[in-house]
Amino acid sequence: MSLNTNTWNRLRYTLYLPVYDFIADRIFRKYRKRSVQLLRAKPADAILILGAGTGLDLPYLQGYTNLTAIDITPGMVAKLKQRAHKLNITVDAQVMNGQQLRFADASFDAVILHLVLAVIPDPEACIKEVERVLKPGGTVMVFDKFLPDGQKPSVVRRLLNQVASALFSDINRSIGNIAQHTSLVIELNEPAALGGAFRLVRLRKP
Repeated sequence: MSLNTNTWNRLRYTLYLPVYDFIADRIFRKYRKRSVQLLRAKPADAILILGAGTGLDLPYLQGYTNLTAIDITPGMVAKLKQRAHKLNITVDAQVMNGQQLRFADASFDAVILHLVLAVIPDPEACIKEVERVLKPGGTVMVFDKFLPDGQKPSVVRRLLNQVASALFSDINRSIGNIAQHTSLVIELNEPAALGGAFRLVRLRKP
């Protein structure tokens, strides 16, 4: 894990704040809603929203009573708290690194990872932390851009990724390669936005 990379993530998403909601909500709204539905959580379940941004998932979590949201960017968390207040949703919102969660083992029934694993500097460290804080039998819903498992990026794609990863996210990660570092089982993997370049993936902890 690189401190400089984490600092850059915090800085760039602070800079993106004025336009973040327009891009991340308007384009992906229906997939966020679909993801929460696929999570199949109960209203009283302890749910962690990791990399919660400005709280764009909150409208689809109304009625859930045990929500925790974290993000590495203080400005994002501040906007999330404002959104939660407007929606009359109680959420424990904290500034936190998704690669080093300050929660006890088996703290959550479910975890939401929307547009996180392709952005976070060390996705393997992140998914290991998710596994640690998830209760046995708990579920994780992932919405993100992934290469098909087993497909290697082309030379052009690798070159493009040098720019893409610096500006917004890595375009060459695969969910299978990330999840294999854990005991989490992929039980659903369906195409979502941009013709399947984005996927909705549900994982379960044995």
